[in-house]
Amino acid sequence: MEQRKHWWNGSWGRLARRDVFLRADADRWFVEARVGGAEGRSRFTEYDTEESAYDAVRRLVDGPGAWREVSDGRFVARRHGEPDVHERG
Repeated sequence: MEQRKHWWNGSWGRLARRDVFLRADADRWFVEARVGGAEGRSRFTEYDTEESAYDAVRRLVDGPGAWREVSDGRFVARRHGEPDVHERG
């Protein structure tokens, strides 16, 4: 399974931190919504298409917090309500 993208809500600490991961495995797409950092709880959802997985990501990051993409070790800051989930690659 390959991790394609990672978003973070910009909050530190076990109670406030939220992460969303987009992963692919062959022709299947997976979204992980994690609460509480690396030691927190995760919910995994599987999707048939890339577009439906991105739709799920958009819904997850459309909420409070300073969501930003942190894929590949880079920090891409976004204003609230403007996560960069439209770019693919």
